[in-house]
Amino acid sequence: MADIKHGLTVLKNNVKIAPEKPGVYRMISKTEEVLYVGKAKNIKKRIVAYTKFDKLPTRLKRMVSEVNRMEFIIVENEAKALLMENELIKRFSPRFNILLKDDKTFPHLMINPTEDYPALRKQRGKRNGKFRYFGPFVSATAVNYVMDVIQKAFLLRSCRDSDFKNRTRPCMLYQIKRCSAPCVNKISKDDYHKLVNQVIDFLEGKNTKIQDELSAKMQKASDALDFETAAVLRDRIKALTSIQTGNVVEYSKLQSVDIIAIAQKNGLVCIQLFIIRGGQNCGNVPYFPKQTDDASDTEILEAFISEFYNNHIPPKEIYLSCNIPNQDFFEKALGVKIYTYSRGDKAKLIENAKENAMAALERKIAEQTSVKNNLAEMQKCFDLPRIPQRIEIYDNSHIQGSYAIGAMVVATPDGFDKKSYRTFNIKNPDITNDDFAMMKEVLLRRFEKMTPENKPDVILLDGGLGQLHAVHEVLKDYDLSDIAIIAISKGPDRNAGKEFYHMLGRESFALTYRSALAFYLQNLRDEAHRFAIGTHRKKRAKSMYKSKVDEIEGIGAKRKRDLLNHFGSADEIAQASIADLTKVNGISKKTAEKVYNFFHK
Repeated sequence: MADIKHGLTVLKNNVKIAPEKPGVYRMISKTEEVLYVGKAKNIKKRIVAYTKFDKLPTRLKRMVSEVNRMEFIIVENEAKALLMENELIKRFSPRFNILLKDDKTFPHLMINPTEDYPALRKQRGKRNGKFRYFGPFVSATAVNYVMDVIQKAFLLRSCRDSDFKNRTRPCMLYQIKRCSAPCVNKISKDDYHKLVNQVIDFLEGKNTKIQDELSAKMQKASDALDFETAAVLRDRIKALTSIQTGNVVEYSKLQSVDIIAIAQKNGLVCIQLFIIRGGQNCGNVPYFPKQTDDASDTEILEAFISEFYNNHIPPKEIYLSCNIPNQDFFEKALGVKIYTYSRGDKAKLIENAKENAMAALERKIAEQTSVKNNLAEMQKCFDLPRIPQRIEIYDNSHIQGSYAIGAMVVATPDGFDKKSYRTFNIKNPDITNDDFAMMKEVLLRRFEKMTPENKPDVILLDGGLGQLHAVHEVLKDYDLSDIAIIAISKGPDRNAGKEFYHMLGRESFALTYRSALAFYLQNLRDEAHRFAIGTHRKKRAKSMYKSKVDEIEGIGAKRKRDLLNHFGSADEIAQASIADLTKVNGISKKTAEKVYNFFHK
């Protein structure tokens, strides 16, 4: 350890000047590295805890020995402290903080009740305060299933707004009793909004009330001999029943709860999150926090809660697998109630989450063991100076030179690092039919932005000797002494498992057929191929919706929309005169001349 005595002296001196208020503190080393960022309801009391050196875990003892100074930020309340802590952790990535690097975004269901005829949509990312949101759901499958049930039961429209406004007769969904056809006034605005309110009630867990209402209406229709209406109502009740019968009984009384459990084994940690909304299980997902050496379950759970709910809307209640010391702080900061249970149905739910956490952790350990074995074997087979910690795999994708892109995926001992994936739009239009030239451009652009932190140990190319020599040629001015460049080409008859591997200064060779290493390298190449093709398809699909107007310099999204709304299409805009163009609201004579000249070059 660097200097325990000095670190403790720094902490004790800071105790004297630390504020007794909520806020955030930073531990900083002699090299000005931010070692740790923490939040506290009372900063002074929190720092005192660090001076009790013998009670600290090894990880925090190392931190104390490196502390040279501290900084404090006082905030108004616990919520602001939580927000500030997360901002600083994201900015500095301190090596003594527990980090949730594999954070995920979840889909929600969204509805805008202020519209005349609202549609239920899936939503990720930023939220609009005017809309109602329901969820989250841990997967697209879960949210699609609920949307399908809602469409059957409540007959809300699912079409795009542009289709809705321009339709003159009902679509097929109306014919198969999956939509009420508000587009052609088959339902009144008031009746449609009653359906919208029923959807909101359903997503908030008020299922029994809705089913009672539908049952009463079905009986009334049947008594009036309106059997067609009764049949529609019967099908709606069936749809609601289908989603309820799939629920676990213990969830039925839970309206807005997250169940969080933790498991530790072999130095790894897994946190399992179950999301319950409106009596329905919206799915569960495992997390594997980083930098958890010697950390206790309570410390890890607090770090997880702090970071996770900075990016996600908290529920009304959180059930934890163990008590946390700063429960009061988190309840005030997040506006939730936190519970632990040792008996009863809720304790069984927590125990189930713990079992899932351990099962996920054991799978992770098995996967990592397999990957580490493959990396060790790779070092031996390819004569690498060390076991690779970062492998970059490259591939190109295009259709006869159109929409050409290069793709890079990154693999580490922990698996694929998807946050490090990159795509490269090929800038030189003259090379989009030349795979060698495209790979040269991609690798040159990548190496121009190389840093010691993201320097690869291995570069894996999807190609043969031609790709290998092309890359070495373009990178001849760079130091490649500690970077292995390997090209992988298809084997005889393009059979998977019979690939050839090519390295400069070494005869091409194949690995043992169907060996674990061969399968691992195929998996790396296939992931690069999947990512390249997926990105290429997105680019191609996006271009289908691109208008010629997009190419006019100085015409932004608003002016483009105004022009298209006025004329109807890019072809009509192209035929318009300058005088006609100036009639569009917001289009000056100068802008009209620019548009006219673009189409009449």
